[in-house]
Amino acid sequence: MKLLKISLLTLLLIFNFLNLQAQSKTKSYVQKKGQVFDLLFINRKPDAKWKLQNYFKTVFPIAKKMGYHPLPGLAVAGSPTQGNYHPDAMVFGYWDSLNGREKFFQDIENTIPDFHQKRRDIWSTFGLTYYELKEDLSFQIDPDRYNITTAYWHNDKQSFKKFKQEWIQKSKTTGGKIEIEFVEGTSPFGYHYDPDYLVITSWENKAAFEKFYKENLKMNHSSVKHVNQFQIK
Repeated sequence: MKLLKISLLTLLLIFNFLNLQAQSKTKSYVQKKGQVFDLLFINRKPDAKWKLQNYFKTVFPIAKKMGYHPLPGLAVAGSPTQGNYHPDAMVFGYWDSLNGREKFFQDIENTIPDFHQKRRDIWSTFGLTYYELKEDLSFQIDPDRYNITTAYWHNDKQSFKKFKQEWIQKSKTTGGKIEIEFVEGTSPFGYHYDPDYLVITSWENKAAFEKFYKENLKMNHSSVKHVNQFQIK
C-alpha cells in the first residue's frame, strides 16, 4: 500500500510537471496603466555575439535602475506575408514610467558615450516604438496557434478607420482572434518604426489564416500607405 501511494504521488508530480511545461510555452504579458510598453523589431549581425554580451553587461544594469524590465520576445518565422521588412525578432519590455523611459534615452550617452554606436555594431536594424499605457494591458501568445503581427501606416486617418473596421470584421468572421492592438506610439530619432496601427492576431492554424489572407488582399488599400506582416512564434 505504501509503495502504491508513492507511485501515485510520483505520477501526480510528473503530471503536474508536464502540465506546467505545456503551460509555460504560452507567453503572458500583464502590465499596468501608466507603465510604458516597448516594442522592438531587430536584426542582429552574425558576428556580434561578444559585442552583445558586453552590451548586456554595461547597458542593462543602467536601464534596470531607471525602471526597465525585459519581457519574453518572439521570433519571426518564415518570410513576411506582406511588406518589405523581415526582422529576426519582435522584442518586448516595459518601463515603470514614461519619465524613466525618456530620461534613459536622454541621459545614457553621459554614461556610455558610444551607446548608439554599440547598437549599430550589434544590430543591422533596430526599430523601436513605445506606448504609454492608458489602461491595464494583458495578452498572451500561444505558440500552438498561428500568430501574425500586422503593422499599418495610413494615408488618411478617416478612410483608414473604415479599412480597419473591415479588416477586423473579416479576421473575426474567418476565425481570427485579436490578441492585442497598439496605436499612438512614440518612435525616437534614429530608431524610427512608428506604424499608425499594429495588431497581433492568432489563428487555429496556417490554413485558417490563409483564408483570411486571401480576403485581406482583395480589400481596397487606397487608405493604406504601407504594411508589414509576418508570423511570430
